[in-house]
Amino acid sequence: MTLRSASLVLATLAALSSALPASAQTTKTLQPGDYIAAVVNTDVVAASEVVRRIAALRQMASQQGEAAAEESLLRKQALEALIDDRVIVTFAREAVNKIPEDELNRVVDNVAVQNKISTQQLLERLKAEGMDYRTFREGLRDQMLTERARDNEVPRRIKVSDADIDAWLEAKRESLAKSGGINLAQVLVSVPEGASETVVAERRARAEKALARLAAGEDFAAVAKAMSEDANKAQGGEIGLRPVSRLPDVFVEAVKGLKRGEYTHSLLRTGAGFHILKVIERQGADSLTRSVQTHARHILLRISPQLTTETAARRLVEYKRQVEAGEVQFEKLARDYSEDGSAPEGGDLGWVGAGGFVPEFEEAMNALPINGVSGPVQTRFGLHLIQVLERRTVDIELKQLRDQARSALREQKFDEAYKDWVAELRAKAFVEIREWLD
Repeated sequence: MTLRSASLVLATLAALSSALPASAQTTKTLQPGDYIAAVVNTDVVAASEVVRRIAALRQMASQQGEAAAEESLLRKQALEALIDDRVIVTFAREAVNKIPEDELNRVVDNVAVQNKISTQQLLERLKAEGMDYRTFREGLRDQMLTERARDNEVPRRIKVSDADIDAWLEAKRESLAKSGGINLAQVLVSVPEGASETVVAERRARAEKALARLAAGEDFAAVAKAMSEDANKAQGGEIGLRPVSRLPDVFVEAVKGLKRGEYTHSLLRTGAGFHILKVIERQGADSLTRSVQTHARHILLRISPQLTTETAARRLVEYKRQVEAGEVQFEKLARDYSEDGSAPEGGDLGWVGAGGFVPEFEEAMNALPINGVSGPVQTRFGLHLIQVLERRTVDIELKQLRDQARSALREQKFDEAYKDWVAELRAKAFVEIREWLD
């Protein structure tokens, strides 16, 4: 993407350097007039960082069309966020294997590539912007450590039981059933209004005879033609596909849990008489056992102090334009710029079914036509550009269905588990706030 200048990007980087991990904060950071706002374990938060974080919070509120909070509240929010940052990164330095120097060198080179400048030019621009190269480099190292600590620690805190999976699948079935339609067939033995007990008993006996014939293995349509008193008996009792909302609630409840081809093994009594119901087809609920898989690829740009959300979005928009104009292949851009393990394969993610990606990614992917390219899509991993290559429908085995449910449940619980993890780290950390807050 053509930027107005690499200097602008680096100036933005410097302006947002409050988000750099604590390793970047050396005694050189505390210039005359600056002071320590908080001590966190063995690191410090400088007051100048708080000021920069407040500016970032104001900018975020403005972009979202919201009024910024009062100064005292913003200051407290900024300081608390910076303390959490320090708590996480000090843990990560102890818990995560060290980042090899060659790996860190590749990340530095990638920052230069993202800015469309050479590594030497990046170093020169950093110096021109007043940012020490060691500060820049250690900030990147801490960011990598933090991401690895999060990916190591949070998933192991998420527990999904078999009962959770059963409940999720049942709720999914009910939701799909309500949103879809059902094609039912019935055997109806009518009961006149106000019929005597004798007539009701005779009618019940006829219905039970029909039920016995079905239990003996006779075809449902044949029994319906022979014994049903429904207007559709010539069609084997088939009522036809109807939305769930247009079927009697007692019918919907009676066939709840029945699969295609199954029938009710007990009589259903309504004002019309005695019914035996068979599920011919389900629309919606059947999708639980048949899945649409998507073959997609993506480009991932990770958000950091070195790459703001706004800058990353502009780059992805430009990548999309280049692909749609035929100037470059999507897979080449992925190999050159994507910050994901799929980059060497051109961003190829393979075939994935429902629940295989985080919800934001999956929703955007599902809305794309074949060969379509999305706009920037934000997830907790960063900003993505997505292209759909193929789709197919496959039968889902029970194990696969339960694995999908487990994956969806783990994703639902991730944010809560992350907050709990940070709160636990904070509770164990040494924190001394030196800045007076209202």
